[in-house]
Amino acid sequence: MEIRRALPQDIRELLHCLKMRSKYAVLLVFVISLVIIEKENNFISRVSDKLKQSPQALAEANSTEVSPAPAENGSLASLQELDAAFSQLRSHLYNITLQLAGDGDAGPRRHVLLMATTRTGSSFVGEFFNQQGSIFYLFEPLWHVEKTVTFLPGGASAVGSALVYRDVLKQLLLCDLYILENFISPAPEGHLTPFLFRRGSSHSLCEEPVCTPSTKKVFEKYYCRNRRCGPLNITLAAEACRRKQHVALKTVRVRQLEFLQPLVEDPRLDLRIIQLVRDPRAVLASRMVAFSGKYETWKKWASEGEAPLREEEVQRLRGNCESIRVSAELGLRRPGWLRGRYMLVRYEDVARAPLQKAREMYRFAGLPLTPQVEEWIGKNTQAPRDSSGVYSTCKNSSEQFDKWRFSMPFKLAQVVQDACAPAMQLFGYKLASSPAALANRSFSLLEEAQPAWVT
Repeated sequence: MEIRRALPQDIRELLHCLKMRSKYAVLLVFVISLVIIEKENNFISRVSDKLKQSPQALAEANSTEVSPAPAENGSLASLQELDAAFSQLRSHLYNITLQLAGDGDAGPRRHVLLMATTRTGSSFVGEFFNQQGSIFYLFEPLWHVEKTVTFLPGGASAVGSALVYRDVLKQLLLCDLYILENFISPAPEGHLTPFLFRRGSSHSLCEEPVCTPSTKKVFEKYYCRNRRCGPLNITLAAEACRRKQHVALKTVRVRQLEFLQPLVEDPRLDLRIIQLVRDPRAVLASRMVAFSGKYETWKKWASEGEAPLREEEVQRLRGNCESIRVSAELGLRRPGWLRGRYMLVRYEDVARAPLQKAREMYRFAGLPLTPQVEEWIGKNTQAPRDSSGVYSTCKNSSEQFDKWRFSMPFKLAQVVQDACAPAMQLFGYKLASSPAALANRSFSLLEEAQPAWVT
């Protein structure tokens, strides 16, 4: 006490302050320790409860099926379930890594969208990608979406349809094929369906392990061409998509290029868009053959000419041409988000030099052109004249692309030229001024392609 009294007043106050702080510090440490202990107890309790659960309960919680196990082995079975879940998660993360960065030496994962309209030769050009073994190719998957969206009560606006198409495309490019189950009719059962549109047009859906053993007495509307397979297992198809190095889709149902900007900017995708166009006079001539019932008015007017062509028919033609032109002009303007990711291709150029154009498209997409693709092009572009059906991809391409001009009435060509003049000018299609010019083989209706079409 005597020593304490001898200390100066300032030092005594300092000691008192330190003493109070130590008390509060000890109290604080004690409280934190209690919280940590409580959390640890709760965690241990949860783990213990988890390990005591039966395998059946775990299966229900994880939506998986496991074999029944004796009660005394519940903890072991539970640990096996957790290990299986962890393995599944690790596999999922690995697949995502492949999508983002490619698979090692194979290079980055590419995503290709072939964007066209009906009767422009898109099935033929799509085969350039379907024949490449490392590409997962889908033929017109949006067909199912169009059928569903079109018959919604009151219909759907063009903008609404475009948004649905875009969102479905994104999932398909990411190998989420389950999205199609919302549109396939009748709905798949257990992820199995025999009704995927034109399944046989995709090699990836008709090869092992996606091609499962065929099932007797199961009607399959869209089957594989060269082998018998069971109903399509969408789970196996999605796994095959993830195993393939690249993904390519062909669609004739997306025309508004601006709606695809979110896909181009999605960091999970490396999207390249190829827009395929064709002379609108040739497109109309082909549609009048392939979709005869829908073009009865055109055929009667062209052959008889008694009743005038309905204005709504001409307006529909003009609207189609304008939507194609607007998208192409957007791509050719080279906006920042689309630079290096858009290519405009004329079907006529592909038909005249298929191998050269295939090389250009593959180079644009950043993909290697394999010998199997070159071989297919050689076999399927030198076919006999009488072997080309309406839906065939086997053509004598250099002789097929402009044969329409020798059978189309000139007045029909005039209607198309008047309705589609801006688009024809952009794409380099010359107007025919007379019936003689239209049918003159020495008069080319095609200008040279522009280098700027590859952006």
